[in-house]
Amino acid sequence: MRLESELPAWPQYGDEEREGLIRALEQGQWWRIGGGEVDAFEAEFAAAHGSEHALAVTNGTHALELALEVLGVGAGSEVIVPAFTFISSSQAAQRLGAVPVPVDVDPDTYCIDPAAVEAAIGPKTRAIMPVHMAGQMCDMDALGKLSADSGVPLIQDAAHAHGAQWQGKKVGELGSVATFSFQNGKLMSAGEGGAVLFPDAESAEKGFVRHSCGRPRTDRGYFHRTSGSNFRLNEFSASVLRAQLARLDDQITLREQRWPVLSRQLARIPGVVPQARDDRGNRNPHYMAMFRVPGITEERRAKVVDVLVERGVPAFVAFRAVYRTAAFWEVAAPDLTVDELARRCPHSEALTRDGFWLHHRVLLGSEEQMHEVAAVIADVLAGA
Repeated sequence: MRLESELPAWPQYGDEEREGLIRALEQGQWWRIGGGEVDAFEAEFAAAHGSEHALAVTNGTHALELALEVLGVGAGSEVIVPAFTFISSSQAAQRLGAVPVPVDVDPDTYCIDPAAVEAAIGPKTRAIMPVHMAGQMCDMDALGKLSADSGVPLIQDAAHAHGAQWQGKKVGELGSVATFSFQNGKLMSAGEGGAVLFPDAESAEKGFVRHSCGRPRTDRGYFHRTSGSNFRLNEFSASVLRAQLARLDDQITLREQRWPVLSRQLARIPGVVPQARDDRGNRNPHYMAMFRVPGITEERRAKVVDVLVERGVPAFVAFRAVYRTAAFWEVAAPDLTVDELARRCPHSEALTRDGFWLHHRVLLGSEEQMHEVAAVIADVLAGA
């Protein structure tokens, strides 16, 4: 059994992107200094996310690295990260010489566990990095209180959470730095790209200087004020992202309609447990359609994913716990073993073994296709 009709493609584009690219081309300035597309995109993205300060950068990993640097994270620092996340969350800290401290996630929402965060805060902790997994926002009430009580700032890794809301508040209205990715598969895409939302003008200006080789906006004498790197986004990418942003809200509304349908069907399949929703996250963009099959082996899971792809369902194995990668141990690793971290993170261990995700373009399909996708998954699991 395979899907009877193809799911929508991703990325999606139209005349808006074409017109934007031509607009960027014909303005005669193709980088942000002198051009207008990046500035316009930053203003539009900030407004859409309830912030006054957005900085467009080269990619989501650089967005995290820059945000950490602005908050003073560096060698000798510790950054609390979820064990279950894409590796950039920990690598951004490690690239600055800081040690990532992986903690476990909630077994139902797959988001960082506030109790585990509280237990991990120590004298060297300089940042807490909640990751809004698959668009489901973390418990920002509990994390906000922890941050206020401990004095340790939050950095929201919102690479999956464009347009998300927590109890009616947008990501940029929650009082902390937040970072986004515009990589090819993300909810908005220019192939690559990223953004940082800052809660105040001072940190935004620090971010700008550091993302432009430490050079102030008006400098003409090469008076580089701080260390930094070149994380500037180009004008062509910004023009595409302006068009992508304009259709984001409608796409989120459609995914919000489709996920309950697909989730109900998945839950009826023996052994399948869909990602749960914390209803305080009242606007979920659904970057992934995630589910678990507890008890499945990694080998069988890989075969299931291969067959699903053959049958027209864009399926993937879930992220591996960050400490179960060679990259995690290369530089600035914690003074713990894999087994010690695994014992502290049983839910991340389980997701490493039995988690699946479907590309968000699935949720742009018809309601009938949600039933078809679930039927294919049931058929493949039964026969794997």
